[in-house]
Amino acid sequence: MEKLNDFGYVEAAFANIRRVTEEQGDNIRTAGALMADAVEADRLISVYGGGGHTTLVMGEMFFRAGGLSNINPIMETGLSVFNQALKYLELERCVNYGASIVKYYDLKKDDLLIIFHNIGINAATIDAALEAKKNGVKIIAVSSSFWQEEMSEDHFIRHPSKKNLFDLADVCIDDYNPVGDAVVNVPGFDTPIAPVSNVVDFAIAHFLEIECIRQCVERGVTPPVWRSANAPGGDEFNAAYLKKYKPLIKSL
Repeated sequence: MEKLNDFGYVEAAFANIRRVTEEQGDNIRTAGALMADAVEADRLISVYGGGGHTTLVMGEMFFRAGGLSNINPIMETGLSVFNQALKYLELERCVNYGASIVKYYDLKKDDLLIIFHNIGINAATIDAALEAKKNGVKIIAVSSSFWQEEMSEDHFIRHPSKKNLFDLADVCIDDYNPVGDAVVNVPGFDTPIAPVSNVVDFAIAHFLEIECIRQCVERGVTPPVWRSANAPGGDEFNAAYLKKYKPLIKSL
């Protein structure tokens, strides 16, 4: 069987992931410690995607086999790919929309919020971070320094404050997503294809879970982790976590 020609996509994605493991290890360990602190203090870990496809990473961390049971998705369909595309594009650029979403979830001082947005400059991301910061919430940001540094201050999608997500976070994890996102050029076709950001951000989400759970075990704390509801005994195992977290997590 002839090997598939992916025009370098797998290598480009793995190169980004390898760079994250080689250069962002300290930041991931620090973020993992904040997550382990939340588990040890019996707090929720909230996760927010600042618009479009970054909301899928939030979904990847929520109610997922092998994932933490105390994940609280700051879920807003209007910002997600399950809204009409042009509508969510407008909403993620809408000032104060992100703040109103975070406000609804009533995050308080010393709560923990993970924000994913590989561009990291749009209104729905910055307003969410500003609202959380105003309330004393600790922020882990996963984003790209390339987008934040290369987009001019007057770029039309920027928040009016001109701030970057990394300006507002307690811990910053760089996903090295290139401006434009797509990484494959097919000879004879002049538009880049095959975006890489979600592959890398999904990996970072799981790195954070792994590091959190490693540190919990090291501390002698049992982390709450879902088993697959579709595997034998999964529903029975998960029942205790559902009883505990259903009153606390709006999306359960």
